[in-house]
Amino acid sequence: MATPLDTLRLILHGIADLLAWPVMVGLLLAAALTLIAVGQCLRQGLTRRRPDAGLEHLDRAAREAGDTPLSLRLERILVEAEHRQWRAVTRLRLLVRVGPALGLMGTLIPMAHALQGLAEGQMPALAGNMVTAFAATVLGLAISVVAFLLAAVRERWARDDGAELALHAESLLAGPESAAHA
Repeated sequence: MATPLDTLRLILHGIADLLAWPVMVGLLLAAALTLIAVGQCLRQGLTRRRPDAGLEHLDRAAREAGDTPLSLRLERILVEAEHRQWRAVTRLRLLVRVGPALGLMGTLIPMAHALQGLAEGQMPALAGNMVTAFAATVLGLAISVVAFLLAAVRERWARDDGAELALHAESLLAGPESAAHA
């Protein structure tokens, strides 16, 4: 006869089994997003030597006449540029946290099956589940490390670009003679 504790164990085991597929798919999706982020960072790194489009937007806003004061138009451009750059950093920071969590879940779920295989003397099931468990750990940690490094680089770029854009906007507000020297 099953005790209430046995029933709880079966429920927990069933929930863990239900989470196995979403966790593994999530881990692969996080790995794909990390690879995409690597490509985006490499592309941005190669194009950073060219003049930034943000400076062109500031210059265009300074040349255009409008009902909105120049300071507000420049501020809007600065805020939009900053928002774009920090959004990319935020996504990377999310991967830094989610990667290890998915990796740990992807480790523990197959470990339960590996222990069950050990108890039943099924060595192939034990070995297969252990390989899956270790692969999930490695992938989760790799996602986190790569995303952390990319976030650090993109954060530095965001700060540098923000400072450069702010300085250029200040020179445009100071007048045409200051903008010519900037």
